[in-house]
Amino acid sequence: MTTFLNFIRLIHIHPILIIFIVISVITGTFIHLFILLSIVFIHEVGHFLAAKWYRWRINAIILWVFGGVMKTEESANRPIKEDMIVTAAGPFQHVMIYFCISGLTLLPLIPDSIIETAFYYNTVILLFNLLPIYPLDGGKLLFYLLSFFIPYKKAHRFTILFSILVCSFLILFQLFILPFTLSSLLIIVFLLIENRTEWKNHYFLFMRFLLNRLHEESEHKVKRLDVPPDLRLIDIFAFFERNKKHHIYVNGQEKEPLSEKKSLHFYFKEKRYNETIAEIMKYP
Repeated sequence: MTTFLNFIRLIHIHPILIIFIVISVITGTFIHLFILLSIVFIHEVGHFLAAKWYRWRINAIILWVFGGVMKTEESANRPIKEDMIVTAAGPFQHVMIYFCISGLTLLPLIPDSIIETAFYYNTVILLFNLLPIYPLDGGKLLFYLLSFFIPYKKAHRFTILFSILVCSFLILFQLFILPFTLSSLLIIVFLLIENRTEWKNHYFLFMRFLLNRLHEESEHKVKRLDVPPDLRLIDIFAFFERNKKHHIYVNGQEKEPLSEKKSLHFYFKEKRYNETIAEIMKYP
């Protein structure tokens, strides 16, 4: 009961959802919107419970029409596998909803039209959230999958640029091929704005990632980084990967490497922003 109350306290309504509520009242489609929001609510419960299982610090859960965003203080400092489980917990709820809908067909008091609407919206929301667009679950899973193989900075940039490309394609598709619907266009434009904001905040998010690495004590597999002697620390940080600990070597040198922790200390604590790695490690 306490967990449920904590979940309710964290919920915030996005302004775009208020617009849809007003539209549904005017057009007489409030029952459809209620079914849709109930599915979204259950979807977010999945994320919330998985996050609580891993003891994440959750700040807010923002609801909008086809999903929500769970704001946490966990910024790329958790295992990627853990991130993927928390993200996948939302779409998994839709499987449970299908079972519930099947059970409702046994109750004669519920009209077939309501059952069909619930089944349709559950399918649409599931497929929509799996689109490779950030911050949808599909976009997050794409980001985490990329993070297994490439540096954090590159994975984040690729995910946002790819999301913007997909959103732009969907807007053109909506305007020139599919029958025009205002609700679909608003949702896609909202996602495009979200990704533009994420792109503008890219540097800030990268700095937060690095600061978390500075204070992180988790043990990770060591990865060797061989870099040219004229690179600055900030350029080397662009090669840092999630869930790995880096040892930095200068090309052609086999002296004691510079540890990741020490390099971050030099940058954030000693503010050696413009020195090259050769100067910091005092190579000739």
